[in-house]
Amino acid sequence: MPEVDVEGGRPPGYRGSVNARRCSRPSCQRPAVSTLTYVYSDSTAVLGPLATYAEPHSYDLCDEHSARLTAPRGWDVVRLDPDPASLEPSLDALQALADAVRSAARPAGEPASPAPEVPGQITVGGKGHLRVLRPIE
Repeated sequence: MPEVDVEGGRPPGYRGSVNARRCSRPSCQRPAVSTLTYVYSDSTAVLGPLATYAEPHSYDLCDEHSARLTAPRGWDVVRLDPDPASLEPSLDALQALADAVRSAARPAGEPASPAPEVPGQITVGGKGHLRVLRPIE
């Protein structure tokens, strides 16, 4: 039976999630918070929020290395600091996700429930989850 850490019930050397991305700098073990990419044709280094997926030609950097980043002479550094509110899912995205989950959970062959009519509009066509609305004249 493997050794177990008494405090957390984890094997020795366990550092958290396997998917946690670390800083790309050698010997730095801090978590990555931003992604560095290069636009060679424009001589530009772009430092933005941590990318969703690790790309082969980009570098994940920790907070400290992001702050100390410099570019070679003649190059520009573009730092993209998004609004924190824009990083959270929008209501439209959450609604679309909920609709997709409901659709996937529906047994095959069962028709979708009819969409509610919108006052002042009439449904004139549609396919699947899409519908065409026309104003009532």
